Amino acid sequence: MRNFQLFIKRAFDIVASAALIIILTIIPVFIIVPIAIKLTSKGPAVFVQERSGKDGKVFNIYKFRTMKLLPEGAYSVDGVLYKANGELLEPSSTRITKVGKFLRKTSLDELMQLFNILNGTMSFVGPRPTLPYQAKSYNDEQKRRFEMRPGVTGLAQVSGRNNLTWTEKIAYDVEYIDNFSLWEDIKILFRTVAVVLKKDDIEFKKEDTLTKKENRTAENSEAVPASSEQ
Repeated sequence: MRNFQLFIKRAFDIVASAALIIILTIIPVFIIVPIAIKLTSKGPAVFVQERSGKDGKVFNIYKFRTMKLLPEGAYSVDGVLYKANGELLEPSSTRITKVGKFLRKTSLDELMQLFNILNGTMSFVGPRPTLPYQAKSYNDEQKRRFEMRPGVTGLAQVSGRNNLTWTEKIAYDVEYIDNFSLWEDIKILFRTVAVVLKKDDIEFKKEDTLTKKENRTAENSEAVPASSEQ
């Protein structure tokens, strides 16, 4: 029964993501948003970043870019960003563009993940895809979140969103996997609409050991290239 429901879940992902891509192109969100990004800040309209997905496999996640590009040569030391000359770089919160703030508040920056859903690296509902360095710190129970495709939304996102630590989010992810059903997916999708409209808990608020950059196993105490967006 579970395998049949997973088959239906994947079929829904393919049909719904393809339909939404077509609809949003016609509207045309996929034309207006990239133009707005390009006109208001330098850099590509789409941000690409490696994330850990099903079975821990690394894939490229797509998002509309919401932050200014980092200066060339910028690097990170224990999570603190520096310019190539060693000067402290402005915090991530101040690098969000005006268009980016709107995209984040409305969650429109996540629309590019429809292409991730279509290519099978993500689903509409599931654990949010994590950064590879975080995955290296998972215990055996936390690694269970890789049993299903990551989602654009999930139980954690409708149960506190960014007002939860990653440890708390993963506990919700494992709970979702243990109790997976198509009916639960439908309920999460409807709850997601309410969360997005409410626009609460958009910015990350809580840290724990899984979010600290010093957890990078091979990069402790070393200067590492800084990501241009989170």
